[in-house]
Amino acid sequence: MKFLRRMLPALAAGGWMLFAALPAVAAPFNALQPLPKQPPIPAGNPMTAAKVALGQQLYFDPRLSSTGTHSCNTCHNVLAGGDDGRAVSVGVDGKMGTRNTPTIWNAAFNTVLYRDGRAPSLEEQVKSHLLSPGEMGMPDEQAVVMRIAAIPGYRSQFARVFGGSEPVSYDNIAKAIAAYERTLITPDSSYDRYLRGDKKAISGQARRGLEEFQKVQCVSCHFWVNMAGPVPGLAFKMGEGFYELFPNYPGTAYEKQYRLADDIGRYTVTGIETDRRMWRVMTLRNIALTAPYFHNGMVKTLDEAVRVMGKTQLNKDLSEQQVQDIVAFLNTLNGQFPKQTFPRLPATPNGGVIDAR
Repeated sequence: MKFLRRMLPALAAGGWMLFAALPAVAAPFNALQPLPKQPPIPAGNPMTAAKVALGQQLYFDPRLSSTGTHSCNTCHNVLAGGDDGRAVSVGVDGKMGTRNTPTIWNAAFNTVLYRDGRAPSLEEQVKSHLLSPGEMGMPDEQAVVMRIAAIPGYRSQFARVFGGSEPVSYDNIAKAIAAYERTLITPDSSYDRYLRGDKKAISGQARRGLEEFQKVQCVSCHFWVNMAGPVPGLAFKMGEGFYELFPNYPGTAYEKQYRLADDIGRYTVTGIETDRRMWRVMTLRNIALTAPYFHNGMVKTLDEAVRVMGKTQLNKDLSEQQVQDIVAFLNTLNGQFPKQTFPRLPATPNGGVIDAR
């Protein structure tokens, strides 16, 4: 509980008091936990193989964008680190995003989505992506439904998966994609094996890095199975976000160099003064594979990101040895990626569904 007490100031600043929910923690709390092989599954969207297969097709299908040029995978590339490797993504019509794209891998363990926490579930995130002018750019929900319903193969699949009189619906499109996204889990990293008792799974330098990670209090925010704070059922429910002030110590040279305070974070969603510069705590899983870093993608390397975090969040000037040891530890968080293949998409015989522009 000493670890949890250290977290209270940050949690209170984000509007959450963890002690109020502590009865949900049934066992003695251990901040470091291996990643489960399955995330929480919402009762309103049970998993089936057919639904996952349908969701995978939709995830890779650029016809879900207004121009027919962008799929979910365009920015969240599951054949790589689950992001696009850019500082900010490029949406339809060449529109530049304003924030760095988070990885989709292990996103199913998050209690809220987007860096500012504005989506309370994967389903709601999918819906907002489709209609975002700077992302998929569809004009409205009905346009999305009509686009998919115009494809015969999708009509028959939706009927089999969801049934009902109108199986192709906006809700069902989001449910199918979210079901697929819940399969994007990377368990069995060397760190996971180490936590399960294989003390040779990580190097001596990585073990030193893990010790430093705890000693300098990185673990105060980056903990539990996704190294991003509570998962649904652990103190927080879905839709309740775990946020941290960033920069926590303003006015550093790093803040100016990388323009870290230009974006005021969750305040743009809520308008609440205490949410100014508050951000969802991001996962460290596969962090070595998802450069560049931070909400604006301005930090290109992991070792520099560690230095920035040390100074801006903990007010610590980490030594080069500390930085290299922590980076060695962070590299042990690279998990086992399930094989992904491009699915065959249903055709539109004798015609198309994308309007001329």
